[in-house]
Amino acid sequence: MKTNIGVFFGGRSTEHEISVISASQAMAAINRDRYDITPVYVSKKGRWYTGDALLDIANYRDIPALLKKCKEVSMEPVYDDYNLYLRKKPLLGQGGVAAKLDVVIPVFHGANGEDGIFEGVLESIGIPFAGCDTLSSANGMDKITMKMILQANDIPVVDYVWFTDKQWFAQRDELIKKIEDKIDYPVIVKPANLGSSVGIGRATSREQLIERVDEAEKYSTRIIVEHMVEQLQEINCSVLGDCDEYQTSVLEEPIKSGEILSYEDKYMGGTKGAKGMQASQKRIPADLPKNVTERIQFLAGETFRVLSCHGVSRVDVIVDKANDEIYVNEINTIPGSLSFYLWEATGIPFTKLMDRLVALAIKRKREKGMKTVSYDHNIFNLTGGLKGAKSSLKG
Repeated sequence: MKTNIGVFFGGRSTEHEISVISASQAMAAINRDRYDITPVYVSKKGRWYTGDALLDIANYRDIPALLKKCKEVSMEPVYDDYNLYLRKKPLLGQGGVAAKLDVVIPVFHGANGEDGIFEGVLESIGIPFAGCDTLSSANGMDKITMKMILQANDIPVVDYVWFTDKQWFAQRDELIKKIEDKIDYPVIVKPANLGSSVGIGRATSREQLIERVDEAEKYSTRIIVEHMVEQLQEINCSVLGDCDEYQTSVLEEPIKSGEILSYEDKYMGGTKGAKGMQASQKRIPADLPKNVTERIQFLAGETFRVLSCHGVSRVDVIVDKANDEIYVNEINTIPGSLSFYLWEATGIPFTKLMDRLVALAIKRKREKGMKTVSYDHNIFNLTGGLKGAKSSLKG
């Protein structure tokens, strides 16, 4: 029998539509001679749906009409239960099971999907899945935590200051002074846990800083303000594998229309319809000296390794053209379009990339199954083993 791949996408995220595009590309690339596909669309309200109509991206122009062609489903938080259950069970006959999944490939972008929340659900069920686990997803998604880990491992990042939205309202003057003393203007203000350039802005003065932070806090409770490299060159590198064995792709240089690579630059590609990250303007491979290329690939691999990443990620770096310093900007643990265009340029077709993700998922499941998670003996049968419990119950 074929392996049945559950592809999950959409979600409660500002990057919902981009997730749909990336998932559509991924599902089209899966080898149907080897695998079956069960698409699972998560609506903006957090409801799960499945059905063949989800395979045609044209249907997403009218979501209500699309969902009428689909069935609402869910999974049980029970270990080793890989079934996708119908929310409305049939009146006649056996069942209530829409599909039995063998492997899951999450293709969420942003909050409530790429940040470890969904990965935690999959880990509790125990189903093999591609991509980062709960911990590495959370660390990779949060720009503050990520930079702390990278700094602790001697991976260069630009200077930054971080704070919460409540701190901003209670200690605004102190935080502004800290920002001006430590990094000065110009700065980049970002929500800590969003991607796709959502909520990001440049500030060259105190007045602009206040405006940009007020905008960023609409999207996140944690804000990061970074030194802005003015003579910057942005370079991206994808990494494939796990933290013990991985390879890096050729490099790309995204072409931005303004000071910051915008949502439109990334996904609209100057066209009327979004086509995912492959539609953005870019140079592949990036026109860089060999030593710079190798340094960026090394830093991308180290970022992937120290964050304990898995599957396919994309690491974005900044080259300061004023002094040739290189800084890691961020990692995308589920990159737009799964960075397939970088792997095709490296010699791995999209279909083979999907094969690799499935194989990595199964390999991790097998390796985790070799670890001890419980002891065979029962502590409650040991003499005196309940003394603490007795005293606490009596108290």
